[in-house]
Amino acid sequence: MEYGNKKVNIELTCTEIGGLWGVYLQESMGSCFLQYFLHHLQDEEIIPLAKESLQISQGRIDKIKKIFLSENFPVPAAFSEGDVNLSAPPLFNDVFTLSYIYMMNRLGMINFSYTASINVRLDVLDFFTECIHTSTEMFGKAVKMMLGKGIYDRPPKMNYPKEIEFVQKDSFLSGIIGAKRPLNAIELSEIFFNIERNYFSVLIMLAFAQVVKDKELKKHILKGKTLSEKQISFFNNLLMEEELLGTVTVGMEVTESMVAPFSDKLIFSMINVLNSVDISLISHAMSVSMRTDLTSQYSKIIAEVMLYAKDTFDIVVKEKWLEQPPLVTNRKMLIHKKQ
Repeated sequence: MEYGNKKVNIELTCTEIGGLWGVYLQESMGSCFLQYFLHHLQDEEIIPLAKESLQISQGRIDKIKKIFLSENFPVPAAFSEGDVNLSAPPLFNDVFTLSYIYMMNRLGMINFSYTASINVRLDVLDFFTECIHTSTEMFGKAVKMMLGKGIYDRPPKMNYPKEIEFVQKDSFLSGIIGAKRPLNAIELSEIFFNIERNYFSVLIMLAFAQVVKDKELKKHILKGKTLSEKQISFFNNLLMEEELLGTVTVGMEVTESMVAPFSDKLIFSMINVLNSVDISLISHAMSVSMRTDLTSQYSKIIAEVMLYAKDTFDIVVKEKWLEQPPLVTNRKMLIHKKQ
């Protein structure tokens, strides 16, 4: 690698290895979904956006592979053509592809920003900076198209404050007992996006449950769907109590197909990702909420999702679907190993 006019050999650190490794698996997974969506897409507006999204995903895979090969680092097995059945009938209506591109790039913007902030090797930092840029651009294109099609549910509006105010009572934090203050802008935003994310989860879990044959796997998927529905119900009821309209789904985007287009490994890997995202973003929502009833409820939701995530983990380990992240050297084993 070149720093100015000097060539230096700087090996990848744990943060760079972990970041690149995780993105490789996620982009490999996303590429499988996008290939399937594109195979069935009929909407002439969405097709170019899906093609661009797939091209970006495959480009990221190629760049990470190049870095790993240059470092003599094992390239993850990830996912392949064997995890997608393109001959399966459409499982989703065209508009779900747009929802998928919107949601994956929204989550990508969050993930890439964090990952970029903990990487210091300049070529890796450049890679994640580019990922932030392309995800932001694709997110904007998806929002614009959703607005044009009338399927984007905007976050709630609120009246502008008349003047600057400072908190004067400790009751600002209250919410479980006594009168509750109105939601602030930050809390309302987190509630809205939690509802939106869980609607996406409900749709994709419904589709997965529809095509998975194994009864135990189907049961687990439906449990996850119920967990998302529970969150939607709680937050919508909260909005109604605040004299705000609850957020409603834009319509069913899952077809009646019962033929599995994805391998069980790919399906449960996606569930693993959704669990991880849910825990991270609910934790963030709890950290910025200032009403005790909200923080209490967020704590309960995190506990429930973590239990579900543990059950998901047990399944993928049992089925040997989970590729192990790179481990540090086991020094104790080396020390006590017989020569």
